[in-house]
Amino acid sequence: MTSPDTRGRRRSEALRPASLLAYLVLVVGAVLTLAPFLLSFLTALKTPRQFASQSPLAWPDPVTGENFAELFGGGGFISPVVVTAQVVVVVVVGQLVFSIMAAYAFAWLRFPGRDGLFWLFLATLMVPQVVTVVPLYTMFSAVGLSNTFWALVLPFVLGSPYAVFLLREYFRGIPADLLDAARIDGAGTWTILWRVVVPLARPIVATLGIITVVTHWNTFLWPLIITTGPTWQTVTVATAALQSQYDSNWTLVMAATTVAIAPLLVVFAVFQRHIVSSISLTGFR
Repeated sequence: MTSPDTRGRRRSEALRPASLLAYLVLVVGAVLTLAPFLLSFLTALKTPRQFASQSPLAWPDPVTGENFAELFGGGGFISPVVVTAQVVVVVVVGQLVFSIMAAYAFAWLRFPGRDGLFWLFLATLMVPQVVTVVPLYTMFSAVGLSNTFWALVLPFVLGSPYAVFLLREYFRGIPADLLDAARIDGAGTWTILWRVVVPLARPIVATLGIITVVTHWNTFLWPLIITTGPTWQTVTVATAALQSQYDSNWTLVMAATTVAIAPLLVVFAVFQRHIVSSISLTGFR
C-alpha cells in the first residue's frame, strides 16, 4: 500500500513539467512586455551614430545624455510635461469628486427615475470615444475654447460612467445600518458621504485615481484635435510631433518616450499595492 508521502511525491513530480511550462510562458510574456521599454531606454542613451552602427539591443558605449539635454533644452519638452501634469491633476480631482457624489446619489438617495437614469448613464460606456470627438470639437470651437486648457479638461472633469458604476456598486456594499446610525447621531447627507462612506471606500477610490492618472497621461486623440501649436501640447502630442520633425533622429524620439513613461513607473512604484488590489476590485483578470 502506497504511503501518503509517496503519493504526494508522485503528484508533485507529475505536476513539475506543467509548472515548468507555465513559468516558461510567463518568462516569455515578461520578455515580450519589457523588451520595448528596454529598447526605448537603451536607444535614448545612444548617439545617432551609435544607433546607426550598433545592434538595437546593444548597450550604449559610451552612455550619453545629450538626447535628454537637447530634449529639455532646445526641444521644448518641459512645457508638455507641465501641461500634462496639470491636466491629470485637475481631471483626477474632478472625476473623483463628481463621481463620488453621483455614485452616492445612485446608491443611497431616493428620487424618481433613479435606476432608469443610472442605466441610461451607464449605457454611454458602449459609445466609442471617437464618435463624440467631432461634436465636442464643434461645441468648443463655437464657444471659443479650442486650444485652451479648459478644452483639455472639461470633457472629462465631471466624472465618468465607469467610475460612477464602480463606486456605486462599492457603496451599495456598505451596510445600511451604519448609515442609519450616522443619521440617528445627527449627521446629514454630506457628512455621511465624506466622513463615513468615502473613508470606507478608500481602496476603490485609490484604484480609480490610479486608473484615471494612467488614462489621461496617455490620452492622445483629443489633445491632438483640440490644440494647435506648442502652448497646450501634451506629452503624447509632443512626442508624436518629434517623430514628424526628426524622422531620422530616433534617439531623441526614444528619449521623449522614456520621459513620458517615467512618471507612470513612479506611480506604479509608489502605489503598487493599490494596483495589485485593483485587480480584484475592478474584476480584471
